[in-house]
Amino acid sequence: MKFLSQLSIIVFTSLTMSAQIHPAAATRLTPEIANKLAELPLKCLDLEFPYKTGIVFTDSSLLTAPKNYHPAFFGCFDWHSSVHGHWMLVRLLKSYPDLAKASTIRSKLAAHLSAENIKIEQQLFSSADNKSFERIYGWSWLLQLQNELLTWNDPLGKEMSGHLQPLATQFSTAYIQFLDKIMYPIRVGEHTNLAFGLCLAWDYAITAKDAALQKAIHDAAMRFYAADKNAPVTWEPGGYDFLSPSLEEADLMRRVMPEADYRKWLYAFLPGLFENKISILQVAQVKDRTDGKLVHLDGLNLSRTWCLEAIAEHGGKNKAAIQQLAHQHMEAGLQQVFSGNYAGEHWLASFAVYMLTIGKQP
Repeated sequence: MKFLSQLSIIVFTSLTMSAQIHPAAATRLTPEIANKLAELPLKCLDLEFPYKTGIVFTDSSLLTAPKNYHPAFFGCFDWHSSVHGHWMLVRLLKSYPDLAKASTIRSKLAAHLSAENIKIEQQLFSSADNKSFERIYGWSWLLQLQNELLTWNDPLGKEMSGHLQPLATQFSTAYIQFLDKIMYPIRVGEHTNLAFGLCLAWDYAITAKDAALQKAIHDAAMRFYAADKNAPVTWEPGGYDFLSPSLEEADLMRRVMPEADYRKWLYAFLPGLFENKISILQVAQVKDRTDGKLVHLDGLNLSRTWCLEAIAEHGGKNKAAIQQLAHQHMEAGLQQVFSGNYAGEHWLASFAVYMLTIGKQP
């Protein structure tokens, strides 16, 4: 059974104070589901507080509301969640232009992604004290947002991609400089995971025909990961993970290596998945979804899904077993997108949309 070879059906059921998403047999994402998912970023795109910042305050000029220095991306708790909330809305609009709240979405996107707002956003990242702010995760999602806009055949999309391009170019340059200086890969399960960031940046580089960024990513990936074998996947997950260091690395290498080389590398890197040891990866469990760190593990189940589905395409006789493992993670993750707790709801829908519409694409 091809669980995600087509998009998964999701059935929404109302519970006492939340809605769960239940995946079933293979079919496609529907307009009804897209409408439901779009509600989550719409609820927080203009919600200024609570807000978590990560900037360096070098003087009193930034002692003001985040909206004043993040006029485009001030909602949804933190900068990167706001960015991928915008990405998600663009992605859904591209798939279903007639969404129930399409006019509201278009209005909010136009207001947030104005040329003036992006210029103000650039100022913070141009300062010496904040040049590494949102590296790597936020940079990468911004490039993914621009990737989405560049491929949107819509006047609004073309206008907004023009507004956003200066910041995307700024991040591309910063990425190239960073990859030239970093000595070791960042193998963690949270925002600074290098492999996941490079996946998003690579996809942007391909679309934007940014050859310099593409070369920098390719060279860094080969330098850091090409000789890796026997990934310690049994050490995963860490208690705060929303990304799998091992699986994200595999997801990156499928982008940068020729097929024959990748298959050989993959079998040496994750031998357990091809030796009937599927149980080395268990679905992650969460005991407290009001805890912003612990709820990361719901996202881990979603991100593992798109990685495992891509790996399954190279799984040979174990393909069905790896797909089954992906399905188990998908089911667990999708059920919690509408948990009723803001700690997860401000970002999990983006992971669900990425998984359902992009994750396993070449």
